[in-house]
Amino acid sequence: MANDAQLFQDIIAHCKEYGFIFQSSELYDGLSAVYDYGQMGAPLKKNLRDAWWKSMTQMHDHIVGIDAAIFMHPTTWKASGHVDNFSDPMIDNKDSNKRYRVDHLLELYAETLPEAEGKILLDMMDQLLAANDFDGLKQLIESRQIKCSVSKTCNWTDVRQFNLMFSTQMGSVAGEADTIYLRPETAQGIFVNFLNVQKTGRMKIPFGIAQTGKAFRNEIVARQFIFRMREFEQMEMQFFVRPGTQMEWYSYWKEHRKKWLESIGIPADKLRYHDHVKLAHYADAAVDIEFEFPFGWKELEGIHSRTDFDLKQHQEYSKKKIQYFDNDLNEDGKPIGNYIPYVVETSIGLDRLFLTVISLSYQEEHWTKEDGSNDSRVVMKIPAAIAPVKLAILPLLKKDGLPEIARELMNECRPHFQCFYEEKDAIGKRYRRMDAIGTPFCVTIDHQTKEDQTVTIRYRDDMRQERTPMAQVRAKVLELLSKI
Repeated sequence: MANDAQLFQDIIAHCKEYGFIFQSSELYDGLSAVYDYGQMGAPLKKNLRDAWWKSMTQMHDHIVGIDAAIFMHPTTWKASGHVDNFSDPMIDNKDSNKRYRVDHLLELYAETLPEAEGKILLDMMDQLLAANDFDGLKQLIESRQIKCSVSKTCNWTDVRQFNLMFSTQMGSVAGEADTIYLRPETAQGIFVNFLNVQKTGRMKIPFGIAQTGKAFRNEIVARQFIFRMREFEQMEMQFFVRPGTQMEWYSYWKEHRKKWLESIGIPADKLRYHDHVKLAHYADAAVDIEFEFPFGWKELEGIHSRTDFDLKQHQEYSKKKIQYFDNDLNEDGKPIGNYIPYVVETSIGLDRLFLTVISLSYQEEHWTKEDGSNDSRVVMKIPAAIAPVKLAILPLLKKDGLPEIARELMNECRPHFQCFYEEKDAIGKRYRRMDAIGTPFCVTIDHQTKEDQTVTIRYRDDMRQERTPMAQVRAKVLELLSKI
């Protein structure tokens, strides 16, 4: 699948044609790197979010969920380091005025080189970035004669930092307003609520706090469809542990999160671990779970051992004690006492998970029929449990009482799972539309249904059809969904 540019373009086109994803504000020629989820995309995204939430909060004894506000006190971001350090080196082309992230510019160029030569270039880039050597980065770009994709020239400005946080004003009068930020991550909402959750929930370490929600980053070079956006959704869990036990929990969550990704239908051979060689100053371990997208192996989820950095920073900036009193006994038989917990974080982008599922599900099939003619279809083999529509109910004709029977079945099934009713066009065309949106099961009501109360169930993945009593359809679909 990797680096299949045409496949990726086909997936993007399919997402628009069948109501999964639209360009934001397309009516006004669109807004770059911002997307809207359509009538098929929104329920698929919700199903993925719900599956993650259930796995984290319902299926674990010691994890609870919160929903923190997007707006936070500006000192939050000073304490977290985002105000001073959340920036990327940028460079502009003087002829086109197009701005690039330096690392993206060099990475794109490296892809055009032989593998060994590209690796040497990226290693040089990493060293210069780590040293904040902006002059060296510019020299590296100029020495390789790397050109702007628009102007095709090498006329570059100096490299400089660009903060990725969106800022706005809070207050009824502009002159009296304070600058606040749209959160660039959801984790800080968890950290500042640590004491609230721990005390009101009577939580005992180790325990976790989970959250899903929107985050915002002013990405200058946002690309690869919904993989990197300016407005996106994160699903994060911060697991608070006793100092000294963090590596045990880090290993647990590293393995557990990969197994969960596999449980929702992502093949194990499409996932891999990528350990961070260069760690953030506050971390003692970090790993990415990467997925093989059509444009290559990229990060899907991160697991990070963040030590006590976050709570310690908020304790320092708030001047309020953020500690946990551990009643468990030490070697002398006394309570362990107060300490600032360590944190193991799991963080996955919901939009990236959506793109993962879409990339895996999209398939173009071609075959020769018994009469020698050729046939084909585009099918989204979305795992049934998370598919936007679970069952399509299709009367063969718009007359002879068939729509009325179909509506009866629709009313019986729709309280239990998402159903879709359609009576327009030939049945074959309707099957193809259901394949294209990923509906795993279709039921056709025909004249035989009036005689013996049986219907035809058609299965999306292999197009197999079978006759079954209409009274058993709801239970049969529920049973099939429960096995996935």
